[in-house]
Amino acid sequence: MLAPVDIAVLAAYGLAIFALAQWVSRERSGHRKDSSDYFLAGKTLPWWAIGASLIAANISAEQIIGMSGSGYVIGLAIASYEWMAALTLVIVGKYFLPIFLENGIHTMPQFLQLRYGARICKLMAVFWLGVYVFVNLTSILWLGSLAVHAVAGIDQTTALLALGAFALVYQLYGGLKAVALTDIVQVALLVAGGLAIDAITLNRISDGHGIVAGFTTLLQRAPEHFHMILSRDNPHYMDLPGLSVLIGGLWVMNLSYWGFNQYIIQRALAAKSLRDAQRGVTFAAYLKLLMPVIVVLPGLAAVLLAPGLAKPDQAYPAMMGLLPSGFLGLVFAALIAAIVASLASKINSVSTIFTLDLYAGWKPAASQAQLVRVGRIVATIAVVLAALTAKPLLGHFDQAFQYIQEFTGFFTPGICVIFLLGLFWKRASEAGALTAAIGSALLSLLFKLWWPALPFMDRVGLVFLLALAGAIIVSLLRPAPQDGNRIDVRNIDYRTSRGFNIAALGIVLVLSALYVTWW
Repeated sequence: MLAPVDIAVLAAYGLAIFALAQWVSRERSGHRKDSSDYFLAGKTLPWWAIGASLIAANISAEQIIGMSGSGYVIGLAIASYEWMAALTLVIVGKYFLPIFLENGIHTMPQFLQLRYGARICKLMAVFWLGVYVFVNLTSILWLGSLAVHAVAGIDQTTALLALGAFALVYQLYGGLKAVALTDIVQVALLVAGGLAIDAITLNRISDGHGIVAGFTTLLQRAPEHFHMILSRDNPHYMDLPGLSVLIGGLWVMNLSYWGFNQYIIQRALAAKSLRDAQRGVTFAAYLKLLMPVIVVLPGLAAVLLAPGLAKPDQAYPAMMGLLPSGFLGLVFAALIAAIVASLASKINSVSTIFTLDLYAGWKPAASQAQLVRVGRIVATIAVVLAALTAKPLLGHFDQAFQYIQEFTGFFTPGICVIFLLGLFWKRASEAGALTAAIGSALLSLLFKLWWPALPFMDRVGLVFLLALAGAIIVSLLRPAPQDGNRIDVRNIDYRTSRGFNIAALGIVLVLSALYVTWW
C-alpha cells in the first residue's frame, strides 16, 4: 500500500503534468485554435519533443508489466522487441519521413487516399478507429488499472475510470501539443522510476554490495535468462523463434508499428522540419536501446528475488513492493505517467483520424472551430466506449498482451505491404492494396487454424510474403489509372545529415555488441 509520502509524490505529479499541459497549449494572443494546432501541434514540434513523445506513446502498462513478466519467464530475449525497434526507427527516418513530409501527409488514411483512392482510405480509417478504441485503449485501461490495483490496492474499476478521465481531460483542450510537449516530462519520470527500481533490486541481490555486483550475481545465478537468440529446443521458441527476431517477422511488425501507425508517426508528421523529424526519431531510437533496462531488467531481478510467482505479470509489481516509501511513489508515478501518456496519444489519434479523414469529407464546409469541437467530442466518446468495453473484452484473458498481438497480427502483414508498395513501387494499384488487406486477414486465420505449430512471428513473415506476392500480381493485372497516384516521389532527397548518419552507425554498433555478447 502507498504511504502518505508516496501519495504526495503521486499528487504532485498529477497536478504538475496537468498544469504543464494547459500552459504549453495555451492560445497565442489573438489566435484561436484551428485543426492544424489541435491535431498536429501547428507543425511546430522540435526534435526532443518528437523523440520523447514517440516513446511515451509506445510504452505503457502492457509493455512495462508484460515485458517484465516475459523477462521473468523467457529472459533477455524479449528485449529484441525494443532493440530491433531502434534500427527500425532509423529506417523510418531515412526513407519514410521524407516522402510523408514532402507530400504534406497528416494522417495515414490521407496517404492511402492520395496514393490509392477513397475506398481503401475510408476502409482503413474505420479499421484503425476500431483497433485504437477496442484494442489499444481498452488494453491500456485494463492492464493499467490492474497494475494500479496490484500496487496501490485501489479498486480496479475506480482505477480504470480515473486513468481514462485524467488522460482525457489533461489533453482535451490542447490536443497533440499538450501531449507531445509534456511527454518529455513523462519519459524522464519513466526513466528515473525504472532506474530506481533497477538500482534497489540489484543492490538487494548483491546484499548491499552495489549495482554492478548485483548484475554480476544475476548473470551467474540465472545464465539461462541471458540468451538473445532462442534455440528450437527452448520452451519459449514459439514466442521468439530464433533468427526470426533478426531477419523475419519482427521486421514486418516493427515497420508497420513505427512507420505506418497513426498514433506513433503523428508526432513526426507534426515536426517543424524534416531535419527535426529525423533527429527526433534518432533520439527515440537511443531511448529504445535503454528501454530493456527499464522494462525487462526488473523481471530478470525477480527471478532471484521473487521465485515461484503464480503469474509472470506479477514480477514488476513484486519488485515495486520491495521499494521503500518515497521511491515507491516515484516508481508508481512513473507507471501512471506511462499509462496516461500512452492513453492520451491514442485518444488524440482517434479524434484526428475521425475528424480529418471522415468528418471533414462528409462536411467539407465545416469551419476550423467545428473541426476542433468534433475532435474533442470524439475523444470523449472514445474514452467512454473503451471504459465500458474494457472488462467485457479483456476480463477473461489471462494474458491481455497476447490478445493485442493476436488481433493486430492478423492485419499487420497486409498493412505493411500496402504502405511499402505505395511508397516505393509506382505500379501498385488500389485493387492490389485491397488484395493485401483482405488476404492478410484470411491467410493469418488459415495458418492459425491449419498450422498451429507455426510460431506467431514466423506466421507474420510468411503471410507478409504471400500478401506481397498477391498485391503485385493483382496490381499488374488491374493497374491503377494514370492519374490515380497523387504522391510525388520524383524530387525526394534521401540523403541525411552527418549527425543522423553517425547516430545510425552508433545504433548498429551497439546492437551488434549486444547480440554478439548474449547470442
